[in-house]
Amino acid sequence: MIEDQYKERYKAGNTPWDIGKPDFNLIQTVTTMAIKPCKALDIGCGSGNNSIWLSQNNFDVIGIDASEIAIQKALEEAAKANVKCTFFANDFLTNRLEQAPFDFAFDRGCFHSFDSNEERKIFAENVAFSLEKDGLWLSLIGNADEQRNMPGPPQRTAREIVNSVEPYFEILSLVSSHFGANRPNPPRAWVCLMRKRNLV
Repeated sequence: MIEDQYKERYKAGNTPWDIGKPDFNLIQTVTTMAIKPCKALDIGCGSGNNSIWLSQNNFDVIGIDASEIAIQKALEEAAKANVKCTFFANDFLTNRLEQAPFDFAFDRGCFHSFDSNEERKIFAENVAFSLEKDGLWLSLIGNADEQRNMPGPPQRTAREIVNSVEPYFEILSLVSSHFGANRPNPPRAWVCLMRKRNLV
């Protein structure tokens, strides 16, 4: 199970995605697309850096992660930053949230961690279920256009993303970028902003 892998990696301290600050792609998208403060869900929040940034910018944030260790770190970081965020452990693929609906959902490397199109479709359906009408989802996804000679996040093609999020979401923008990182050659990423479709 994906969730178990992440739990083990947090136990071992093997968390290269934890960069100790919010991802610049989140900041850039929220500011340039003028996403207004609202009720937000951070899926796979890790140690909470992105949730904290959203909270500092007046979003009402709930962060969830499969790892209890990650949630504990997120609570500590939020206390240090003196911001009000709600964090709790949750397996998003199987447990829908009673706190829904949200206006904005964010995930940095959660959607892409599922290898099968079927699981990614379930993930997308769960995001759609968690959002209000016309709610937005911003996903940072490993980019399959990158040739790698070192380990990195799972990589997905643009076609795989489209196939997984249809029919639940309309893609507003799909931009090639890179993940926020603490190393000179950060892995490439897709920055995908989507709007929930109104399914009859």
